[in-house]
Amino acid sequence: MSDPLYTIGLDFGTNTVRALLVRTADGEEVGTGVAPYPSGEEGILLDPARPHLARQHPGDYLQALVAAVHAGCEHAHSHDPAFREHRVAALGTAATSSSPLPVDAANRALGQQDHFRDILDAQCWLWKDHTSHEEALTLTARARELRPQFLERCGGSYSSEWFWSKILHCARHAPEVFAAAHSWVELADWIPSQLAGITDPTRIVRSVCGAGHKALYAEKWGGLPDAAFLATLHPGLPALRDRLYERAHDLATPAGTLHPDWAERLGLPAGIPLTVGQIDVHNGAIGCGVRPGRLVRVIGTSSCDTTVIPPAGEEPRLEGISGYVRGSILPGLFGVEAGQTAVGDVFGWWAGIASGHAPRDHAGLAEGAARLRPGESGLLALDWNNGNRDPLSDPRLSGLLLGQTLHTSAADIYRACLESVAMTGRMILEAVEAGGVRIDEVVCTGGVAEKSPLFLQIYADLTGRELALAPSSQSVALGSALAGAVLAGAHPDLPAAQATMLRPARARFHPVPAHTRVYERLYLHHQALVRAFGFPGTTPDLYPVMKDLLALKEEVQRESS
Repeated sequence: MSDPLYTIGLDFGTNTVRALLVRTADGEEVGTGVAPYPSGEEGILLDPARPHLARQHPGDYLQALVAAVHAGCEHAHSHDPAFREHRVAALGTAATSSSPLPVDAANRALGQQDHFRDILDAQCWLWKDHTSHEEALTLTARARELRPQFLERCGGSYSSEWFWSKILHCARHAPEVFAAAHSWVELADWIPSQLAGITDPTRIVRSVCGAGHKALYAEKWGGLPDAAFLATLHPGLPALRDRLYERAHDLATPAGTLHPDWAERLGLPAGIPLTVGQIDVHNGAIGCGVRPGRLVRVIGTSSCDTTVIPPAGEEPRLEGISGYVRGSILPGLFGVEAGQTAVGDVFGWWAGIASGHAPRDHAGLAEGAARLRPGESGLLALDWNNGNRDPLSDPRLSGLLLGQTLHTSAADIYRACLESVAMTGRMILEAVEAGGVRIDEVVCTGGVAEKSPLFLQIYADLTGRELALAPSSQSVALGSALAGAVLAGAHPDLPAAQATMLRPARARFHPVPAHTRVYERLYLHHQALVRAFGFPGTTPDLYPVMKDLLALKEEVQRESS
């Protein structure tokens, strides 16, 4: 019997990097290492004068990577007697997106260099950075006028979270950083390029995942947006385009092989293949067994809903979602993505206020919220505390709480936050299906899915659908490991790897019909609020909303007494 092979799946999250060691023969998770980013507040660089800013120091990623891999290998030794570092056959990478960083001509991050070390605009622009909202509006307006096809694949408007908005903001507000940047690289692409020892940004094997969903890349219009269009945004962008990339690749193409220097630092074999860097939630979908008809919700600080659809005739036309890109999740299929900018962040926001900020009493609030029946809080909320990604794609929206009285409790508001996020999740699901995409199963994963069965039950009740909890608590890293197993030759393709290496769902949540009926009533009012505050020129009748919230609360309380 041959010695077992292993792959390492890397997940560069918002606050930590995770390394998951997986046996390729059966998907057994034999070791895990987690390392935090050392800089800033929980790894995030902030500026009180710019509340929408969120950056990260590039050196933190590499430092935490080494620590996580070593911790994962140490754990694997104690869990699996057969594990040896020389049996690691591939590395897979996923990271937050869009998180671009400026690099010099040698592919060195500007933020790691002495001159730029303390300049926030020279660091990695984290996905949740919203300083570029004006640039997003500019780009959307120019595209509607000059290149409407650019917006067909991204829900009709370009986001402040994405690649070109952030670079344009840098060009406008930090010209010295823009001038010093030979190129810009998504974090998910930069990590494997470092591990492969690539010293020329034009030689980085870029992932179609980030390129297509965040940078307006499409083969049908020649790759990235054309120079003439970019020139209407800023005169420096056409020259930058020439220093970026011509082609982007799916998971069938390796990003390179592990450089001997990095092999020594990590204690792994030199020359093992590296996957292209995927968006974290897309590899999370792979780790949940994504397939046509299965929607995967990765629910954490934010959320992302993904599925895949086979190409058939003309390209799909999907509105109210972030985008669809061929090959962005599984090679050969269209990857569909939508999501919410704040989920766990909304819960944490209220838990911080209710708990005096530290420590945040999520458990106590959740316990109180679980004692409430649907409608009993008397509240209705909009979860737009960090803007709305989908289906409205508007970063300039803000949160709303309606129906509070002198008797409203902290637990009432916490439950309203949970319900508001679930209602927006239902809107996204309906937008996907309205585009003709069949969804017959929903699988949930991520930190919120792991920690809050109450939220999953609310989401099941609100949608009237059964939900499954993902096979693994580490879906993103597991998806990265599966992609590595295919490159290592352990499986012929990703569907085969999923069939062999994934376990069944760990739990299922069934909708309660009585709860669903109440939520249908609340959802109608929620949609009236969405129309009133999310769409210009609409005049829904909001007069009955407060009165019906009170009436519903009284009805529920009478039924439970």
